Amino acid sequence: MILAGDIGGTNTRLGLFELEQDRPKPITIEIFPSGQYSSLEQIIQEFLGQHPQSVTDACVGIAGPIKGHICETPNLPWKIDSRNLAQLLGLPKVELLNDLEANAHGISVLSKSDLVMLHPGRPDENGNAGLISAGTGLGEAGLHWVDEYYKPFASEGGHVDFAPRNQLEIDLLSYLLKTFGHVSYERVLSGPGLHNIYKFLVETGRGQEPDWLRDELQKKNPGAVISKVAMERRAPVCEQAHDIFVSIYGAEAGNLALKVLATGGIFLGGGIAPKILPKLQEPGFLEAFWSKGRMTDLLKAVPVHVIVNDKTALLGAARVAFFGA
Repeated sequence: MILAGDIGGTNTRLGLFELEQDRPKPITIEIFPSGQYSSLEQIIQEFLGQHPQSVTDACVGIAGPIKGHICETPNLPWKIDSRNLAQLLGLPKVELLNDLEANAHGISVLSKSDLVMLHPGRPDENGNAGLISAGTGLGEAGLHWVDEYYKPFASEGGHVDFAPRNQLEIDLLSYLLKTFGHVSYERVLSGPGLHNIYKFLVETGRGQEPDWLRDELQKKNPGAVISKVAMERRAPVCEQAHDIFVSIYGAEAGNLALKVLATGGIFLGGGIAPKILPKLQEPGFLEAFWSKGRMTDLLKAVPVHVIVNDKTALLGAARVAFFGA
C-alpha cells in the first residue's frame, strides 16, 4: 500500500493507493486543514490511526522548496524532514517533492474530463510544457519531454519579481512595496494576493467597499470572499480586483510559457483556477497570455488547459512512489 501526500498552506491531502493498470488507484483520501496542526507527522499519525494499513512506500508533495531531505514550508510554520517521516512510517526512505512537481507528475494520469481547454493552439508533440498554479501561494514547474513521458522539474518561479505592465500595475507595485520588502508574483497571484489587489483599490480610492462586504471580509477568508463576490457580480470593486488578478495570471502564464518554451502546452493547476473558470474563459486571460510583442505568434500556438481535478498532485505523488521520479 502506498501513502501519498499533497501538503498545501490551506489543506493537507493524504491518500492510500494501490496500482491498477499502471495507474494509482485511490483506496481512501482524507483532507486536513493544515493550519490546525503543528506538523505533518501529527496529521499522518491521525490519518493512519483512522486507516490502519501497512505502508510499503511513501511520497509527499509539499508547497515549498526541497533542499536535500528537508523542506521549510513558506506558508506554514513547519520543517518537514524526510528522515523523520521514514522513521515514523518504518520505511527506508520517504520521497519529498515540490508540490508543483508532484502536480506535474499527476498530469500524465489525468483523463480528458479532468481538463478544460481554454485554447487549443497548435501543440508541438514533443515540446516542453509548463504548469502554473495559484492557490494559497503561487507555484510553477516545467515539464520536459523525455522518452515519451513528460519529466517534471521543480522551480520557485512564483517568487520572482512582479513585473508591472501598465501604469495601474506600476501603482500596485508601489503600493505593495510599502508593505513588503520584495514583491513577488505570489504577492498578487494567490488567495492573499487577490486580497492585496483589493486593498490597493480600496485604499487608493479606486474602489468603494460596501459595509456588508467589509463585514464578510473580517469573518471569512478574504481572497475567497472577494472571488465569490466578483463571480456573483455583487460588488464592482471585487470585479475590478478579479479583472486585474486574471490579467496578471494570464501574463505570468505567458511568461512561464516563454521561459520553458512550452510549445506542448500550459496547464493551470491549483485551487483558484477551477473556481473562476468562467472568468478565465473570458478574453482577458488569453489576451494577457498572448501579449508578448514579437513572441505573440509563438504563444498563440501554445495550448492552454485548466486542471479541474483537485487530487492531481496527490495522484502525482502516488505515481512517483510507485515508479520513481
